[in-house]
Amino acid sequence: MKEKTDIHQLLAAKFGFHSFREGQEEAIQAALSGQDTLVMLPTGTGKSICYQLTGYALGGTTIIVSPLISLMQDQVEQLKMNSEKRVVALNSMLPSKYKRRVLSQLNQYKFIYLSPEMLHQPMVLDALKKVQLSLFVVDEAHCISQWGMDFRPEYSTLGAVREVLGNPLTMALTATATPRVREEIVASLRLDRSHTQQVLYSVNRSNIAFGTILCENNKNELIIEQLQKLQKPGIIYFSSKKMADEIAMVIRSKTDLTVESYHSSLETEDKIKIQHQFIQGEIDIICATSAFGMGINKNNIRFVFHYHLPASPEAYLQEVGRAGRDGEPSIALLFYERGDHFIHQRFQEEALPSDDVIEMVYRDPSKLDLIHKEDVHKQLLSSFLETHQPIHEVKQKIALQRQVKENQLYFMLQYIQTSACKREMLLHYFEETVQDKPEQCCSSCGIDLKKYELSYENKGNSHKEFKREWENRLNDLFLLKNL
Repeated sequence: MKEKTDIHQLLAAKFGFHSFREGQEEAIQAALSGQDTLVMLPTGTGKSICYQLTGYALGGTTIIVSPLISLMQDQVEQLKMNSEKRVVALNSMLPSKYKRRVLSQLNQYKFIYLSPEMLHQPMVLDALKKVQLSLFVVDEAHCISQWGMDFRPEYSTLGAVREVLGNPLTMALTATATPRVREEIVASLRLDRSHTQQVLYSVNRSNIAFGTILCENNKNELIIEQLQKLQKPGIIYFSSKKMADEIAMVIRSKTDLTVESYHSSLETEDKIKIQHQFIQGEIDIICATSAFGMGINKNNIRFVFHYHLPASPEAYLQEVGRAGRDGEPSIALLFYERGDHFIHQRFQEEALPSDDVIEMVYRDPSKLDLIHKEDVHKQLLSSFLETHQPIHEVKQKIALQRQVKENQLYFMLQYIQTSACKREMLLHYFEETVQDKPEQCCSSCGIDLKKYELSYENKGNSHKEFKREWENRLNDLFLLKNL
């Protein structure tokens, strides 16, 4: 009983909460009992507390492998706001001189965030070997499956890094992972299955209604129409950086909404600025690629639109899960126009090397130099060669990954077209069933869009507040004038 009391005291002391959310205590207790854990909790339910509180309870240093600089920065800032100064993010933004100083003082930090690429750097790995490491965390662990084969092969070798670090206690966290992906995470991290506890909760978010809208050369008009009606703020996701920029300009020209676009081509300073403005409520709508939103601590996002068809149900649930983290009613609308899926088919063709390219490189590894240094094929094939994987196994892995991607895209096309319950279809993909169907479920079951619109009453209140604010300002001016 003492352990349970202690973690509740820690929760209150470190985070100001007096009770755990669903799954948090179970994950923490499993880790404190010495078990490696795979934790799957719905988006927005506080997965970070699972490893942060465990890190506090264990003592020593916790390292967190994180996929995006924006996610690392967000977590670091949140910890600092909670008065934790012993936290650092090791990433490409750090000047070399400061990075060397941090590495020489790693034992002074309680939480160290870093990317899988940074973790593979010999200088970083050597420094981490000297630290009293109590917990090894892989945040957004589905990236092992989602990105490891595509363009970040370092994700698939995290298990080898764990062994170099002495197989520390490990916690992997995700919001969306099918049984196949969960198995892949455990295998890739080289966790002992008999000693790994899986803490699994439904991906379902009952406060989010799912809708699909079929467009006939009128997608922009339909989106503008909904934007002007619905409560803000919101996010619109795109598969194209160019379209994110273009639609942001269209919205600015046709509405009085504050809109910004966000994608990987922006300068880091601009990304941080836009992210901060959105969190502070200074921006109504973000037009973004998948580069935006992971780990963003904003709980009042009222809608998530998809301008393009998502490539997979995993990506779709990750992105729509950024809505309604305050538990209030929110809506996810997917706008589909015939042919939208071709963009992902092209991405898939470009993402994985053909058998001809694999054979060429395996016959003569020097041929890698003919591939552009930023080409994802070069990174992937270099990884296969460095780990001495036989060519027949490489071909099998590539073929399997290509089939997985095709199946995921086919599922999303079926999701668009189905007249059956869309929530049930999504949950079935994750081998779950709907326990209690919400009143506002999906466009197949029927959604009352008015429940998500700016109500007449809210508009009236907003006008009254605006009027009252100006009356107060005028009174202040009048008093000053007569002093």
